Amino acid sequence: MKGKAALPEIDSLLHEPARLRLLAYLSAIKRADFTYLLKLSGMTRGNLSVQMSKLGDANLVAIEKTFQGNRPRTIYQLTQKGVEALRQYKRNMNQLLAALPD
Repeated sequence: MKGKAALPEIDSLLHEPARLRLLAYLSAIKRADFTYLLKLSGMTRGNLSVQMSKLGDANLVAIEKTFQGNRPRTIYQLTQKGVEALRQYKRNMNQLLAALPD
């Protein structure tokens, strides 16, 4: 590809549809608990838990575990690293899509 700019790398952690959807939700609503994301996403409890753990392990999402009465409550919020990663993902996807032929 002489003379052409290299295409950007696509972050596979963010590119996975379930995780991308969860990050997009959190970017719009700022904070959400597990039950709200469960209803919003339509995912199973297990899948949502796994996806949020992956995002938490990558420090893209902050996970706050508390109790409301005697019931556990988990709240998620994008970290600054998550905000920046989502912005970079958007830039990279825009650049990639712009390079496609019409």
